[in-house]
Amino acid sequence: MSFVTGTTLLILCLTLFLHWVDLSFWKHIHLFVDVVGIGHGIVLYPIYLVMSFQLALKARLHIGYVVLMMGAGFVPGLAFFIEHLMRVKLYPEGFKNQ
Repeated sequence: MSFVTGTTLLILCLTLFLHWVDLSFWKHIHLFVDVVGIGHGIVLYPIYLVMSFQLALKARLHIGYVVLMMGAGFVPGLAFFIEHLMRVKLYPEGFKNQ
């Protein structure tokens, strides 16, 4: 879920930058910014928050990890680092077939 949320955040930041630059060859960029913004902020990020809070409760994570996971939806690129950090913390030996 963090990959999807992080990817939409990166796309949103890129489209906001392109909207700010005001490229004249793409007339409908404001519509794309609205769609990606709604997709990230209203749909995906709340689902990500609920899932990360559930993971924090099940894994009994420290409050610092919870704050980092919540901030991953605001800082572009942080979601990918947090995903890696949680995978290493929760599965230090990797995924093994049992």
